[in-house]
Amino acid sequence: MGHISLYDAKTHLSGLVERAAAGEEFVIAKNGVPMAKLVPLPKVTAPRTPARALGITRIAPDFDVPDPQIEALFAGGEPDDEPDGPVER
Repeated sequence: MGHISLYDAKTHLSGLVERAAAGEEFVIAKNGVPMAKLVPLPKVTAPRTPARALGITRIAPDFDVPDPQIEALFAGGEPDDEPDGPVER
């Protein structure tokens, strides 16, 4: 594990990151006091699988179909009381 000054770490950051990705570890010191450690991240071996945390198992085919009532609100109008269309008055 190498020790490197903060100034040198800032100057050579790109190279240090490449070396860390290859497996080296570095302690970065400020005024001789260790402040941080640059280490490689573990390799990802398998693709991530969804956790299904919300319990969503299916998405309806009309999920992204615009809702006329919501569009009316965004346009500054009033939403309809009936879902089939505007009410004639």
